[in-house]
Amino acid sequence: MKQESTAQNNPPALPPAQFPRVDVDPQALWIFGYGSLVWRPDFAYSDSRVGFVRGYSRRFWQGDTFHRGSDKMPGRVVTLLEDHEGCTWGVAYQVQGEQVSEALKYLNVREAVLGGYDTKEVTFYPQDTPDQPLKALAYVATPQNPGYLGPAPEEAIATQILACSGFSGHNLEYLLRLADFMQLCGPQAQDEHLTAIVDAVGTMLPCFCPTERALALV
Repeated sequence: MKQESTAQNNPPALPPAQFPRVDVDPQALWIFGYGSLVWRPDFAYSDSRVGFVRGYSRRFWQGDTFHRGSDKMPGRVVTLLEDHEGCTWGVAYQVQGEQVSEALKYLNVREAVLGGYDTKEVTFYPQDTPDQPLKALAYVATPQNPGYLGPAPEEAIATQILACSGFSGHNLEYLLRLADFMQLCGPQAQDEHLTAIVDAVGTMLPCFCPTERALALV
């Protein structure tokens, strides 16, 4: 049985002997998405960039009783786990002016009220310009929230994902869209936890092809 590991492959290295400059614009806000926000932000934004945050690993440790599950059968969705060697890929969205309040109002319902997530400031490194990081807002589910499920073997997580669905669709769709996003990011984007769950799903469904199924959902 595969043991939980917090180690991740190293992200693209920053230029040597340079301390990254953090851009701060009081007129704009960057929001980092690493789960369903990467393919379905559902709020107006001015710019978006693919990239990563350091010091965190993505884990399917948050329970979901609305979007991808129910009260009787909670689904499994991702949160961020503090991990010194971790690296999590996602998308940062820039909102400006009236977009800021509208986005935060929407995300408060989607992520906080219905999802159990809290907000946290993270440093986001754009894929194309990692030497120009940005401060971003991320939604993170901590062990203190009532929906938190915590760690489990990848095989058990895969079984739970296959059995659950909610108002936003089947839990398997969530898994496959996230896996598809990671493939599009290129070989430098690695997530061993996500890959292990997709592989476990493949062993449970012999005719399952992750790539074809993911593309069919786009």
